Amino acid sequence: MKRIQQLSRQLINQIAAGEVIERPASVVKELVENSIDAGATRIETEISKDCLSIRVSDNGSGIHPDDIELAFSKHATSKISEADDLFDIHTMGFRGEALASIISIAKVVCTTRTKDFETGTRVECEESNVKSMPAACAIGTTMEVKDLFYNTPVRQKFLKSEKVELSYIAEILQSIAIANPDVAITMINDGKTPIKTSGSGDLLCVLTEIYSNSIAGELKKINKSDEISKLHASGFCSTPDFTRSTKKSIYVFVNNRVVKCPVILKAIDTAYKNMLPAGKYPFVCINLDIPAHDVDVNVHPSKKEVRYKNPNQIFNFVYGSILDALSTFTQNQPQREENIVLPFGNYNNINFSDSGIEEDTQNEDTVYVSEEKFEEIKQNNSRQFELNVKQIDLDLQKTVQVEETINIIGQYRNTYIIFEEDTELKIVDQHIADERYIFEQLQENLKKENIPSQLLLISDILNLEPADTELIEENREKLKRFGYEIQKISDTEVVFKKIPQVISHIKVKDILADILENLHGDLNNLEEKMLVTMSCKAAVKAGAELNLWQMEELIKKWKTTKMPYTCPHGRPIVHSFSEKEIASFFHRNV
Repeated sequence: MKRIQQLSRQLINQIAAGEVIERPASVVKELVENSIDAGATRIETEISKDCLSIRVSDNGSGIHPDDIELAFSKHATSKISEADDLFDIHTMGFRGEALASIISIAKVVCTTRTKDFETGTRVECEESNVKSMPAACAIGTTMEVKDLFYNTPVRQKFLKSEKVELSYIAEILQSIAIANPDVAITMINDGKTPIKTSGSGDLLCVLTEIYSNSIAGELKKINKSDEISKLHASGFCSTPDFTRSTKKSIYVFVNNRVVKCPVILKAIDTAYKNMLPAGKYPFVCINLDIPAHDVDVNVHPSKKEVRYKNPNQIFNFVYGSILDALSTFTQNQPQREENIVLPFGNYNNINFSDSGIEEDTQNEDTVYVSEEKFEEIKQNNSRQFELNVKQIDLDLQKTVQVEETINIIGQYRNTYIIFEEDTELKIVDQHIADERYIFEQLQENLKKENIPSQLLLISDILNLEPADTELIEENREKLKRFGYEIQKISDTEVVFKKIPQVISHIKVKDILADILENLHGDLNNLEEKMLVTMSCKAAVKAGAELNLWQMEELIKKWKTTKMPYTCPHGRPIVHSFSEKEIASFFHRNV
């Protein structure tokens, strides 16, 4: 075995560079974050064609001439000074490793000037050697990195193609721009500017500058605070009908730092569960503001990973923040008493004086009924009401309207409900809209008590395999919560005593098959699977012909749901066409 010896400073720096500088994008990240720490409001990054030469310039505070050479030394930083500072980090950088690592694997020229000096300083670094000289320059700092990995050819060999490396750089700059909307960030490559943000301070504006103006209409604002734990989540998340094919459009920040955080990612995935189709992902940019002493960012030299004092608290807070943002669809609807407008028909057997019905003095053909009173009338006069509805159904199809400027237009192929809302034409899949409403109602029932069931006076005896009979028997108490009561008659026979009211019209043989399928799966998700199955069975079917009254009721119920975008399986429920979009197709001006 060889004798132990002290490694050279150059070799030490190159080993450290392997942890901090993985590829050209790592250089960009470290330099741009330094610019942000220096208070820059404008940062320009220019990338050469091979991505091995990088120039980053900013209008930040610059580096004091007496500190410039020290800045390139290992573990030299202005951001912390003692051990306790590691638990109170408020800057992007703090380890003092980045610049020393970069100059060990590249040729670097730094030109910088502070506001206190009329001239600046130029520093040339190569092979970890630093020499400085006076130079004329503007306030701020320009870092020129050339011949990256020139002295570590093995590292260079492992780089991907120029196009791939450029995409990594773009991803980093996009993330930093989103995390810092008050900083104007520009990326230049081959004379083009694939990224250019204005630094307006408006996050939504930055997102439209990076993507397109159309994305604004697909996003919901995240804004949730917890005063006790001093947590605040902000940002935007997409509605479930706006999806991506990869997770690249999920941006996670902790105290405006770009991080890879499994806790937050899991919370996002859980919040969107049952709302997105398989293989599809949401667009999310979320920043978690958390007290510095509750999070450790000193986990890895790249500063991409974080560790929390209470990860369960973070998971639940982020999960709730996403759900709150997505529920704004219903929260934004005016909370007022809805009126149903009906044509005047044969209501002779309804006591108008006690019903709360007011005649419209301006139109003798119309009466206005509050929804609450209307439901009361239906209950007290149900038999007569059904006769009246049949008598006026023909007229109803011509004139039914729901307040909030919703006009039911009709049904397409007995599957899709078409209606007008405000200035948009909307198409709703009747089955999955009804399924979403029933699913959420079942969830609410389960929170309060067991799901309402219906007693079966007569039920077929069903034959099973002995293992399935035993499985049913083992889960009897679980099944009671969902409204099922199943009696074991023998090792191979069972009979239903009760079934959930919502699926009382379904054959018990089919119900049993669904129960067994769910029980044979992961019991940890049993509740969710049972509710999804029941809501699917109970919902109105595609191909079922509905009159306008039934369509109206279905749309009204669907609009009260917390998650009206997708069904519990993740399929989209509604598709909208704006007036402008329709007019544009027909070459009309709006």
